[in-house]
Amino acid sequence: MQGNPSQRLMACIAMAFIGHGAHATTTLTMATEYPATSMPGQGVSTFAELVRVKSGGEVIIEASYDAAKGIKSGDMIAAVQTRKVDAGDAFAGALAEKYPLFGVSSLPFLADSLAKARSLNKTARPAYEKLLAEHGQKLLYTTPWPASGIWSKRKIDGLATLKSLNIRAYDATSQDVLRKAGAQAQNISFADAMPRIASGEVNAVLSSGDGGAGRKLWEHLPHFAEINYAMPVSVATMNLQAYQSLDARARRAIDQAAAQTESEQWKRIDGRLRQNYANMRKNGVTINTKVPASVRKALKDAAAESVNAWKATAGPDAVAIIGQVGKR
Repeated sequence: MQGNPSQRLMACIAMAFIGHGAHATTTLTMATEYPATSMPGQGVSTFAELVRVKSGGEVIIEASYDAAKGIKSGDMIAAVQTRKVDAGDAFAGALAEKYPLFGVSSLPFLADSLAKARSLNKTARPAYEKLLAEHGQKLLYTTPWPASGIWSKRKIDGLATLKSLNIRAYDATSQDVLRKAGAQAQNISFADAMPRIASGEVNAVLSSGDGGAGRKLWEHLPHFAEINYAMPVSVATMNLQAYQSLDARARRAIDQAAAQTESEQWKRIDGRLRQNYANMRKNGVTINTKVPASVRKALKDAAAESVNAWKATAGPDAVAIIGQVGKR
């Protein structure tokens, strides 16, 4: 190394600093199919920022939204297991097609209030953790969605309108319920649904005001029926090898960030419904809080059969969750 002793010393310090920095920083990828403005999107950005701060910049979460990585919720467990991404957020209802257990949070009219949704999530969490561990990953946190309703082109003012819907459902159970109630229902992801909504092929969507607001459903579907179908969750998960390869400080940062994100997401949901409704009304959506009794009865009658069908496929661990929630 050329130069005077002082210059050589400074160069050595700089090289050591650069080498240390390169070694110390780990970048992990995390994906969701939902927009950054949705509840799951906010969970991902909150988690990423908390990890950065708590790790002192040692771990950076590179987040992507709107299925930018080409991964939809139903494929997220496989994507994380094979490390197509290091971590991901997925709508539990979509995961239920391959792993029926995850359908418990979106069972119709089981958790139609925030208190019930909290209780259900707490009861189901150990089962979620066990299933994810079997696929080489760990549960980071869950995100609640506001209660699901029906977005539609026309106001749902009776059974005839309900039966005229070609509606996007978000899991196999909701597809089954809506079909039994008389609608034409398709279980498809938001990413796949949006072009069909824009073209008019799909004229209704089962979703909360949150997911719909994030996707600007009001541009196509100006009516929202408040049926309080369910308060489902999204699940954030991380590849276990990716987690275990981190040093103790970084793992602690991940754990702390995940716990804080979960806490903040469940607090955030409290005022979210009011914010969503205000945003929807501002954009011309008519919100129907007095859905006809005939429509509610048709949906609830259909739901009872569908819940029994889910129990038959979900296994004893899942069925036990419903039993435990019922005792509380």
